[in-house]
Amino acid sequence: MGTKLERIADKSAHESRPIFTSLYHLLNEELLLECHKELDGKKAVGIDEVTKEEYARNLRENIRNLVKRLKNKSYKPKPTLRVYIPKANGRKRPLGIASYEDKIVQLGLKKILEAVYEPKFQDNMYGFPPNRNWHMAIKEMCISIVRKRINYVVDADIKGFFDHMSHEWTMKFVGYYIKDPNILWQIKKYLKAGVLESGKYQTNEVGSVQGNIISPILANIYMHHVLVLWYKAYYEKRGTGKSFLVVYADDYLAGFEHKGEAERYYKEMQERLSKYGLEIETSKSRLLEFGRYAKERRKRRGEGKPETFDFLGFTFYCGENQAGKFCVKPKTNGKRLATKLKEMKQWLKYNRTTPLKELMPILNLKLTGHYRYYGLTYNIQSLIKYHYNTTLLLFRWMNRRSQKKSYNWEGFKQMLEYYPLAYPKKYFNLYA
Repeated sequence: MGTKLERIADKSAHESRPIFTSLYHLLNEELLLECHKELDGKKAVGIDEVTKEEYARNLRENIRNLVKRLKNKSYKPKPTLRVYIPKANGRKRPLGIASYEDKIVQLGLKKILEAVYEPKFQDNMYGFPPNRNWHMAIKEMCISIVRKRINYVVDADIKGFFDHMSHEWTMKFVGYYIKDPNILWQIKKYLKAGVLESGKYQTNEVGSVQGNIISPILANIYMHHVLVLWYKAYYEKRGTGKSFLVVYADDYLAGFEHKGEAERYYKEMQERLSKYGLEIETSKSRLLEFGRYAKERRKRRGEGKPETFDFLGFTFYCGENQAGKFCVKPKTNGKRLATKLKEMKQWLKYNRTTPLKELMPILNLKLTGHYRYYGLTYNIQSLIKYHYNTTLLLFRWMNRRSQKKSYNWEGFKQMLEYYPLAYPKKYFNLYA
């Protein structure tokens, strides 16, 4: 199966307009068994409450039955279970949990779509493709600002991107290379499957449920056609100065050498998004002066420090390296840091009675996960702050195991010598 998908990817990479008319047969037992093996059995269950373990008890027969229903088109995706998770700004993000069998088919479709479209995505797209991540997106953004004489940054936020993707345009974009009517039919079924929220069924006329396995690749296809190719044609190739665009799923950032071009992009970008059913969150979107000369120019005008902007959980500001040369520096976004500490507080409170030999290894995994995401060049102080506050929270909740205090500070420090907390370190160099 891997070889078949590799052949598709190779054809897509070497032809300017490849057309794929026969892909549906790839949703066979081999691929779907592979998808079953890859799925995480610890994830939350959908509306049918079937787990991976339960599905695996009669795996071969279940997969054969699934393939049969796919072939005769009697397979119908179940509605997605709607849940909400807190965001850093205090609001809640809607997520969907698909039924287990739907996850298997979605993962199979995702593999097929990736084989076709990944070779066509531009190098500035970093959200979800294999071997690309948020650190690489941030690195390209920082290096572009430093090396391309960028003076203005357009910081834009799309309002409810996943909820407002037009089904009509999604299918047109997917169908640009894929002409297999059965694949298109199946994708449309997922878009129209609807959600179940608080026991009530809601249809989906627009949007692709965030949390569904297939949604990220559909989002990338959408952004590729709506924003990335448009920027490349009208600003990268025809622009009057240097510029860049970095995209991570629905988060993106653009920079320009000349103010006039930045203003034109900001205006035309909104018109472009509107054509495809999208709009920016005006309260979170703006054009700001930023870059090598921002500090000097603002000083001449009698203004304060250069403005900062947020991207992928970080706040970026104008700084200097040890040699005194301009560079872009990150720090963990204040709201994001507060949210992470709040989550840590709740976790420690809930697990305060867990034996230390079980608690501390899990706590260190949580700390290390935080460091791996936020451990960028110049961000060590934010990591130290997170470590310090976690230490205080641990001391607090260890002393609430019972009515009697478990530790004084000296006893707590001795405990940490035996069960040390993972200490912050840098995991990714932005300027290597």
